[in-house]
Amino acid sequence: MSWLLTAATLWFSGYALLVGVAPLWVIHGGSDSLGAGLVTGVMMACTVVAQLSMRRLLGGLGWRWTLVLGSGLLGLPALGHLATDQLWAVTALAALRGLGFGIITVCAGTAVAAFVEPARRGRAIGALGLSSAAPQFVLVPLAPWLAERVGFWLVFVLAVLPALAIPLAWPIARVAGDSDRVRADVPGRDAAAVRRALRHALAGPIAALVVITASGGAILTFAPHILASPAFTFWGLLAFTGMAAVTRWGVGGIADRFGPTPAIAPLLFTGALGLAAIGFTADGAHDTKGRVLAMAGLLLAGAAYGGLQNLTLAQAFIAAGEPARSTVSIAWNLSFDAGTGVGAFATGAIAAASSYPAAFGVLAVATGLVGGSWVRPQAARRAD
Repeated sequence: MSWLLTAATLWFSGYALLVGVAPLWVIHGGSDSLGAGLVTGVMMACTVVAQLSMRRLLGGLGWRWTLVLGSGLLGLPALGHLATDQLWAVTALAALRGLGFGIITVCAGTAVAAFVEPARRGRAIGALGLSSAAPQFVLVPLAPWLAERVGFWLVFVLAVLPALAIPLAWPIARVAGDSDRVRADVPGRDAAAVRRALRHALAGPIAALVVITASGGAILTFAPHILASPAFTFWGLLAFTGMAAVTRWGVGGIADRFGPTPAIAPLLFTGALGLAAIGFTADGAHDTKGRVLAMAGLLLAGAAYGGLQNLTLAQAFIAAGEPARSTVSIAWNLSFDAGTGVGAFATGAIAAASSYPAAFGVLAVATGLVGGSWVRPQAARRAD
């Protein structure tokens, strides 16, 4: 498990360094908010393409070379930013990085389920979440500051870190390749029924995941544009990513003890409230009151963003059952990154057509509506 956690730290360090800086780099080159959103959107779209191809990729290359490919694609293209800040080139680099990101996220999610028995899975997901969230806690706010104060070149060089995980592919593959033997494939007439049941089981957790990752994609992409200053952007993103890291780690034990379901609706409502606060101050967080409200919104949204990452994955594993764990990992990671990309692109489009407050208002309403859909099942269970 330690090899996986070390690799995850390197992978997500590279992701965190560029998630806000790559959009900022194209704005440096003359693009607008729509172009900035496009960079994140294309990366996440390619992430989804890679995730949809993972069964074939793992079957053809095996665990070892799939991990090598993912680590290389996520890290090495970062150096290409040194050559240009033009939208088409940065978008192409984002596409390559997205393919790598899709590979490593599915591998990580599948491996953690294979390494740990179900009774301790919430804590294991929390540990993996901490390994991915801790770099984001430090680097998401730090990277734009470094780019503006020291130079973009430093961030692009540091973003090669995922390539350092290439040697870790061997020990991870030895364990994960031997452990991940369970398959969800059912031959004959039952296959269609199994797929329908699986879609039904995953619909709820996936919906919750998509709305909260759409919100996270919007915040991570556009925080440098909606907050008052580089310094406040740093502290605001630190609050968001720090709260996400704490809750993603902390809810693991709660999920193991009480189950993941009871906390999902409250966290969705918490996220909706945070997004509303961010939207309310998006065009005017310049005075003390506005900054306090914006910071409160970022903390609330961060709590929901981190906690729901853990709970939705744990709930998906429970709902789908052990035979479907590889399918759950692919579906969860695909939905995570699709939500991030759609959130970034849609927010940029709405902001370009209207305003940032309108864009974050839409996200808040969508998150609250999905939260409402989780209240009725909970009430039904209590009635039983």
